[in-house]
This record gives sequence, C-alpha cells and structure tokens, in this order.
Amino acid sequence: MKIDFLAQANAMRDELVARRRDFHRHPELGFEEVRTAGIVAEELVKLGLEVQIGVGRTGVVAILEGDSEGPTVLVRADMDALPIQETNKTDYVSEVAGKMHACGHDGHTAIALGVAKLLSAHRNSLKGRVKFVFQPAEEIGQGAKAMAKDGVLDNPRPDVSLGLHLWNGLPVGKLGVADGYVMAGCADFTIDIKGKGGHGAVPDLANDPVVCASHITTAFQSIISRNLSPLETGVISVTQIHAGTASNIIPDTAMMNGTIRFFSDEAKQLMDKRIREVVTGVSTALGCEATITIRYLTEPVYNNPEVSERVKATFTELGSGSDHWVYERTMGAEDVGVFMTDVPGMFFFVGSGNEEKDLHYPHHHPRFDFDEDALPLGVALLSAAVAEYVMGD
Repeated sequence: MKIDFLAQANAMRDELVARRRDFHRHPELGFEEVRTAGIVAEELVKLGLEVQIGVGRTGVVAILEGDSEGPTVLVRADMDALPIQETNKTDYVSEVAGKMHACGHDGHTAIALGVAKLLSAHRNSLKGRVKFVFQPAEEIGQGAKAMAKDGVLDNPRPDVSLGLHLWNGLPVGKLGVADGYVMAGCADFTIDIKGKGGHGAVPDLANDPVVCASHITTAFQSIISRNLSPLETGVISVTQIHAGTASNIIPDTAMMNGTIRFFSDEAKQLMDKRIREVVTGVSTALGCEATITIRYLTEPVYNNPEVSERVKATFTELGSGSDHWVYERTMGAEDVGVFMTDVPGMFFFVGSGNEEKDLHYPHHHPRFDFDEDALPLGVALLSAAVAEYVMGD
C-alpha cells in the first residue's frame, strides 16, 4: 500500500501548529521538561503506544508495535528550551521570563508527535516497531547520555536511528543532507590561572595572569593552523576571560572559558593534548600556575552512508529530490550523536527560514522563529524515512 505522506501530513497542519505554539508559550529548560513530557506522554498513550516516562530524568519513550516482525527504528526529538528572553511580538510568545524555544525544539517535538499519529494510523502495515525517543536537556549536552544510561538503546535495541533539525539557515523546502560527519563533537574548557598580583604601575613586581591568559589565547590559534592536519577540521574558541577589579591593580588570578569542536577522534585527541601542553608551557614560562578542566559533552553526528542513501531515496519519491538538497555540515553540536555512535542512522536538516516573513534570525537568537510550513514537511519526510524500514517489502 502506497501512502501519500505529504498529503496526510498537510492535513494535520493546524494541529501541528497549535501544538508547537503551545510548547513555545511554555518553554522548559534541560531536565525541567515536566509539562512538555506530560503532554507528550498523554498524547502517545491516546494513540495506543506503550509509553515509559522518566527515562533520563524527564525523557519519554514510546513503542509503536507493528503486526509482524521486522527492524526497530529509533525516532528522536528534543524537548528543551534555552535561557533566553524572547523579544518576538507574536501571539504565541514565551510566557516564561528568561526562557524561550530559540532552537526549534518545540517544532521537533510537535513533528515527532505528528509522525507517531500518522504511523499509528497504519500500524497494521508495520513490520517491526518504531521507538519514539523524546529527549530532555539537549542544549546542555546531557540528555542523550542520561537516556542512554537509563537503557534507551536496549529492549528493544534499535537497528537504525533517524532524526531531523529545523534549520533557519535554509529556506523552507530545502533540505540539508550529507553523508559522514554532519555535526561536531563538543567540549568546553575552563582554565584557572594563578599569578602574583600587584600595582599596575610596577608590573615587574608581579606575575600578570592577564598577560598569561592573552598568550594562551594566541598560542591556541597555532593548534588548528599548525598541528591539526589541513585535511581535518577543528575549532578552539576562547569565549570568556575574567580577571581584575580595577584599572590600576594587577590581579592574582584569571579565568578563561571556551569551546572545542571536532569531527574525528584523532582531531579530538590531538587538540586535547596540545591544549594542555600550551596551558602548562605558557603559564610556566610567564611565572604563573594554571589548571585546565575539559568537559566532553557531545559526540560527532555521523550519517551512515547506507542509511543516508536509503533515506534520500524516500525523499525523492516524496517530491523532495536532489534539486531541493544542500550539502549541509556544521561545527554546531547536537547530542543525538550519543545515539548515532552506537546505532547507524541519519540526521537531516529541514529548511525553516523565510526572509519575506522576517523568519530569518539564527538559532539561539532572542528573535528566533521559523516558518511553520516546515512542520508538515518534517512530518512527511520523517514518516517516509521510517516507513522505508518498517513498511517496505
């Protein structure tokens, strides 16, 4: 039986928009998604799915079981918002001060519920099962790990993992697809520097931790340009330096923060090694002491070529063929990589920007919003991709 996924998804557009706007009005930060998870669980129970709550603290897992044996497909959506004060003026603006959905997770959750509803209507045709994973705390890089620790990849073990991200960097109707690495692994670092404070007028009697922090920042730039292979990709960004209390005081201490991004394990290991060497060497040379803490948050997101080719074929059948595709890779991070490291899968980007509607602000911006025409398209694409595995011959 051939299903017109796009027509069925378009038929639920009003429902998708209403659901997304409700989530948008009530944003919840990582591991606080109690209201969102409750609505998700309630809707899945209504659809007759086997639902488990409290997975990874506030995550929800639901199984849509088919009529006969077949593969298990994991469908993942993230639910958390960001600590940003929204400055949009829509009638569905965030009602929670200092919190907003500025990355499209409200849309992801609405889309995954739409996929569950669409496929539930065809459960008699399913061969295998769909494992819906509604994940908390993506923005802090902890939710996927928490769910994995609670056994989300077991009982049943997924054979393939699928997911999407609404993407304002692409216009509605365009898809970002690529094989191999599409999003980076991520770590953050903190460097605490201890020097010797003194009067700003007699710097020779001090060991200035601010100068030390400046030299460390400069030296980091050589790691990417001179240590990492030109065929590799990596990022080291110092994003914060805090020190001092007055213009005429050399402080005792300085603190630095920043981020590291990588695709391969080789790049990750090399950058880790050289960052530590630079911090130790520079601080010693300048008469300071420094300690560094590196916290690894997410794994790179890797699209399995076989899964990718199979999924892209379904996009073509749906009418979203290669003329709609953009080869999209980013050094942005996504903790769905935790699932996709163990389970072959594909993660793709659904264009959601629209310049004419003033819906072009980037992710994590206080005016972020997206074109809601992307919602039914996302449902159709993701449903068709899942069906390729559980409704095929």
